Amino acid sequence: MSRETFAKRLNSAMSLRHMKQIDVVRAAQRKGLKLGKSHISQYVSGKTVPRIETLRFLAATLNVSDQWLHGDDVPMERGSDTDSKHDSFAPTSPANEFVTTEPSAAESLSSPVFDDRPRTETHPTTPSITISEGHPMRRFTKSTKLDNVLYDVRGPVVDEAARMEATGTHVLKLNIGNPAPFGFRTPDEVIYDMAHQLPDCEGYSASKGLFSARKAIMQYSQLKNLPNVSIDDIYTGNGVSELINLSMSALLDNGDEVLIPSPDYPLWTACVNLAGGTAVHYLCDEQSEWYPDIDDMRAKITDKTKAIVVINPNNPTGALYPKEVLQQIVDLAREHQLMIFSDEIYDRLVMDGLQHISIASMAPDLFCVTFSGLSKSHMIAGYRVGWMVLSGNKNIAKDYIEGINMLTNMRICSNVPAQSIVQTALGGHQSVNDYIVPGGRIYEQRDYIYNALNAIPGVTAVKPKAAFYIFPKLDVKKFNITDDEQFALDLLHDERILITRGGGFNWHEPDHFRIVYLPRIEVLKDATTKLTDFLSYYRQ
Repeated sequence: MSRETFAKRLNSAMSLRHMKQIDVVRAAQRKGLKLGKSHISQYVSGKTVPRIETLRFLAATLNVSDQWLHGDDVPMERGSDTDSKHDSFAPTSPANEFVTTEPSAAESLSSPVFDDRPRTETHPTTPSITISEGHPMRRFTKSTKLDNVLYDVRGPVVDEAARMEATGTHVLKLNIGNPAPFGFRTPDEVIYDMAHQLPDCEGYSASKGLFSARKAIMQYSQLKNLPNVSIDDIYTGNGVSELINLSMSALLDNGDEVLIPSPDYPLWTACVNLAGGTAVHYLCDEQSEWYPDIDDMRAKITDKTKAIVVINPNNPTGALYPKEVLQQIVDLAREHQLMIFSDEIYDRLVMDGLQHISIASMAPDLFCVTFSGLSKSHMIAGYRVGWMVLSGNKNIAKDYIEGINMLTNMRICSNVPAQSIVQTALGGHQSVNDYIVPGGRIYEQRDYIYNALNAIPGVTAVKPKAAFYIFPKLDVKKFNITDDEQFALDLLHDERILITRGGGFNWHEPDHFRIVYLPRIEVLKDATTKLTDFLSYYRQ
């Protein structure tokens, strides 16, 4: 059976049943089948065909014959004897074209066949298991707490890229901020010091971290003017990611609200939802250098709001917030007695002679939690070393701090060898400074990608001031784009370029995507040339 025949029949059945792609995805979720929008998009476009269990689910959902959907010359409607028996689709059938179809990485994790009839299942290494009448096999589904969790930086499009790579296709990955694959090296003295300290890092550290690491972080916090910080207010973590999850879990009860920027780094939204809270997104304004819209932030505060999250410098936009914008956020938090969480992992990657200001330094009377680490500034993302600092008015958060301490103790401690190099990394020459000035790699790559993207008809972008991301906008009318995940998949299939869609950062329109500009200029030039060619003909 050809892909075109399957796609034609699938589209016909969906139209007949008045079902959209999202309706099929939701039906799959209710059944516990891992089937995303990207998979359905590929099926209806004729780019791939599903595995047999997925085909049976689609047929059952659309109330059509399995064999008809498979492409056989049978009536479309269900009800024939052959529909109740699946022998015609058995893997041993030489005519079974679905069996030879390469499944996507995500599909290979799909739940078993949705056939609850009594049956005997045989394993080559185990005895037969008979499921008695009225007792279907138990299915294990993911927690409903994951229903509102999204992390498309490593999501369905990445799964498809992995499938393509497994077949020998080279994919240029512009989707994740991982410096090492693009030739950024860890400073030599950091590796040297870790190697010499390894014999002393075999045991657990204190739950908050090594004294030497926390002392260095405390001194760094003092240089950033964070108020009322002692060494007991410093917590090391396996990257900032672990600490974000920990801090939200310690704070939120069901229904509590946290204001989070849109676009955001999606882990923030995910961790709020996992903790039982509700992520409420305030808009950042592209027309104003991607600064937070204070009026929108104010309008979304309710009596359930507990905190405001600030990502500065921002991922995915590369924006750097000036003092006057930070002051407005502080004033709003003060007025409504809110906590402030500030994600500052890119605070040492600021360009154009600008200076990063920690919002906690402006709020000595509020309770603030500030996050940072070495993954980006010292090009050691794989070491997994980050920290959070409690500052300001800690008296109003004593009970919350007890919760943080409890969760910190429960995870024992963070990676001790990685902690051992914090003092070295934060002291002495900061090699990252060489990258962010004219002539430096990040600075020059930032300038190139900004100019190249804005030269493409139908694409505009705000110039980043920090980090190594840019968040360009697409003219959705010109390209007829209604689904940004489909755009990312089509770009991947046609040009072998992997980007992250704007929706992956909780952006509300299908008109943006993020590019990581860590590759050297010659690689970025090739990528933007391909993107230009792609957009010259692309219409969704």
